Amino acid sequence: MQNIVLIIHLILALCLIAVVLLQHSEGGALGIGGGGGGLVSQRGAATALSKVTWGLAIGFLATSITLTILAGKGDTGSVLDTAPVGADGAVEPPALPDTVPETMPVLPDTVPSTGDTTPPAQ
Repeated sequence: MQNIVLIIHLILALCLIAVVLLQHSEGGALGIGGGGGGLVSQRGAATALSKVTWGLAIGFLATSITLTILAGKGDTGSVLDTAPVGADGAVEPPALPDTVPETMPVLPDTVPSTGDTTPPAQ
């Protein structure tokens, strides 16, 4: 179910991007401003595109809310609900281990010197 809603959401997003880019902008930067002649008047085309934009935007918001609800269905609560709480009511940070695990290499405190101070040949 979630995958189907996600696919519809992505299709709506791509269509919304395309319709917004097709609209005639106020500054004329991205608008496709052809000549004055045509089958559809400029006012009629703007009205139709704005209605399509509103429909796609409403669908996009609806699928966004649906995906949020579907994602939180199996959720039992917040992460803070499982955090340890101290006597004063504050959340305590997790304790660090006292020992270094065997898989971590221990680096020496100092790097041994080889005594050679000449730079390598190029």
